[in-house]
Amino acid sequence: MLMELRDIEIFLALAEELHFGRTAERLRVTPARVSQAIRKQERSVGAMLFERTSRTVRLTEVGRQLRDDLRPCYLGLQESLERARMAAQGVSGRLRVLMMPFNVVDLHVYWKTFRERHPWWELQVRLSSLEDPFGKLRAGECDVFVAWLPVEEPDLTVGPTLFTDPRILAVSEDHPLAGRSSVPLEDLADFPNATGRIGLDYWEEGYMPFTTPRGRPIERVHRVADSAELIDMVTMGEIIQPFPSHVTRYWGMPNVRWLPIRGLSPLSFVLVWRTEAENDLVRALAATVRDLGAFRF
Repeated sequence: MLMELRDIEIFLALAEELHFGRTAERLRVTPARVSQAIRKQERSVGAMLFERTSRTVRLTEVGRQLRDDLRPCYLGLQESLERARMAAQGVSGRLRVLMMPFNVVDLHVYWKTFRERHPWWELQVRLSSLEDPFGKLRAGECDVFVAWLPVEEPDLTVGPTLFTDPRILAVSEDHPLAGRSSVPLEDLADFPNATGRIGLDYWEEGYMPFTTPRGRPIERVHRVADSAELIDMVTMGEIIQPFPSHVTRYWGMPNVRWLPIRGLSPLSFVLVWRTEAENDLVRALAATVRDLGAFRF
């Protein structure tokens, strides 16, 4: 069986999206091109790769096997091509950093210093979603993760601290709490809150406790994928939400009030990486942060 690279890409994208229209949009081709590629592959394999109805698209058993066999080969090829591209530009390695905090500008001193010290390495910094961030680190989608403490994962190394930030509460301008100068942690139990799809209770507890000092539950009524969804729900008055204070420099919203939270400890953000994947690039970034010291607002 001979499959063209583009057809492999179409098959793997459809195996993820399970929707011809979304696959076409993602790859910037027509739905007809997606259908043509899949039919061609099915003829070559001699079996259906997808079960299609007017409402659903599902992988067959043969399709699942082909996906599992092709995906590592395709990713390996992509990585080889990317390494060749970097080598052609004089770059010998890439360090991918995924961040939970919003203060990309404030942390530029670390990224700039790293690049100045190691111009032969490429540094890529991206914001993380609120969905299983440690899973992305373990899956190799990033090399270093900037996370709040505590981090108690046996396979992960906790590196130096970048900064520590006080906590504030975001409420809509017409919320009952909006006229306050500050809010005690106890009052978070009086209103609905939200959280990300994190999946680690102790880590979520570190960000926002599940109970108040008096033992009242702090209710999470929504699970969201990203911080933009959180702040949108705040502006609509659906929830109140704790944040690190640095977000106020990036979300200048006239319809949101930011209130200090009494009794909620500051958050410290640190570098985290997979212990078994530690390499010269990771160690160099950690050394840069240690040399510069924790950022002070």
